[in-house]
Amino acid sequence: MSTAENNPIEDAAGDALRSANKLEALVGNWLPLPDVAELLDISVTRVHALIGDRSLLALRIGERKIRSVPAEFFTENDVLDSLKGTLVVLADAGFSDEDALSWLFTEDESLPGRPIDALRSGRKTEIRRRAQALAW
Repeated sequence: MSTAENNPIEDAAGDALRSANKLEALVGNWLPLPDVAELLDISVTRVHALIGDRSLLALRIGERKIRSVPAEFFTENDVLDSLKGTLVVLADAGFSDEDALSWLFTEDESLPGRPIDALRSGRKTEIRRRAQALAW
C-alpha cells in the first residue's frame, strides 16, 4: 500500500481538481479578468471590486489557474442585470462560489434549460424564488 493511496490531503486535492475541471467544462466560455475589464471599459481593480461585492463570481481555471468569469454573465458590454441579486440569494442559501456556478450552469428539466439561460431571458423572479427555496 503506497502512502499516496491513503493520504487524505492528496485525495482532497485530487477531488478539488476534478471538481474544478468539471465546473470549467460545465460553464464552457470564460473571460480572464483583464478581458472583463476591457469588455466593461473599467480597470481590473474595479473588476476585483465587482467580484468582492458579489456582482460577479470568478474562479481560477485552466492550466495556469487564471481568475476568470463566465462569459454568459455579460450582455454586449455590461454585467447581466439580474445576476448580482441572484448571486446574493445563492450565497445567503449557503452556496459556495463553485456551488453557485454549478447550479446556474446545470440543466434543469423543470425550467427547461439552465438557470443562467432563464436569467438571460428575463426570468429573474422565478430563478430567485428557486434559489431561495434551496436554503430550506
